[in-house]
Amino acid sequence: MAVKSYIDAIREGLDLALEKDPDTLIFGEDVGQNGGVFRATDGLQAKYGEDRVFNTPLAESGIGGLAIGLTTQNYRPIMEIQFFGFIFEVMDSIAGQMSRNRFRFNNTRHMPIVVRSPYGGGTKTPEMHADNLEGIVAQVPGIRVVMPANPADAKGLLLSSIESNDPVIFLENLHLYRSLKGEVPEGYYTTPLDTAAVAREGKDVSIIAYGGTVPLALKAADTLAEQGIDAEVLDLRTVSPLDIEAIGKTVQKTGHVVVAQEAQRLAGVGSKVMAEISERFILSLAAPIGFVAAPDSIYPFPQAEGDWMVKADDIVAKAVEVVNYD
Repeated sequence: MAVKSYIDAIREGLDLALEKDPDTLIFGEDVGQNGGVFRATDGLQAKYGEDRVFNTPLAESGIGGLAIGLTTQNYRPIMEIQFFGFIFEVMDSIAGQMSRNRFRFNNTRHMPIVVRSPYGGGTKTPEMHADNLEGIVAQVPGIRVVMPANPADAKGLLLSSIESNDPVIFLENLHLYRSLKGEVPEGYYTTPLDTAAVAREGKDVSIIAYGGTVPLALKAADTLAEQGIDAEVLDLRTVSPLDIEAIGKTVQKTGHVVVAQEAQRLAGVGSKVMAEISERFILSLAAPIGFVAAPDSIYPFPQAEGDWMVKADDIVAKAVEVVNYD
């Protein structure tokens, strides 16, 4: 398998989706000739034409409304919100419309919409560009929220999301775009939605993470191994709905759990994971659940984000604390 960057895997997935289905469209701010602000759609307009890959005005609410309208004509829209911090401008389309329409129409109408958007810190973006807002959309019934943590999953989960008849929020970690590379299978393939994956096997403690925190969890697991602690890393991949079965298996296997997220402690989906474990698997726990998250404050300006963001060492410290709990 070829080694590709996270963003190259996403671009390849978009290319394959456009090639496979002429009713698949990509649109958003600057996605056409410029290929998007991060070049995720670079070259796709030249290959497939302006009718299938095209720019929109700077109006997120219009992008969402267009996507909903296109589904009534049997298109499969892939809409890009340039940064997930701008999702508030299109929340009515997401939470008030596309999430409800299959229910409203008694499952006779579908909403096969993919909302692509980058999120997360570590690249010193301006204010409102790095916010982790997955917890907000994860609380909307009828919406899937997918957050891949490696290039192979980025491609496979994106193609599964495009095939889905449900609306999918597909969140791409900004820091991983070009900093993370990995083996990616060739050609068209799909990775199952709603299914977590064990990124590393272990027996002493389970680190449950998602999105940009998964590489940190894997780095922490390497450090823990040097200290004689065998950590298992569970990559949630889809954060709504959660793969409760996979969460239960790792909890029952190790009896010690650390939940790690990039979002603030009161945000993200970590608290939801902990609540499910507490209700369903508490008798399998040998210690209280550890939680690693960012401070409950507004996302800081770029000069301070290095001190503010979760680090692998934070996960290591919490895992040691949980394993050694008396």
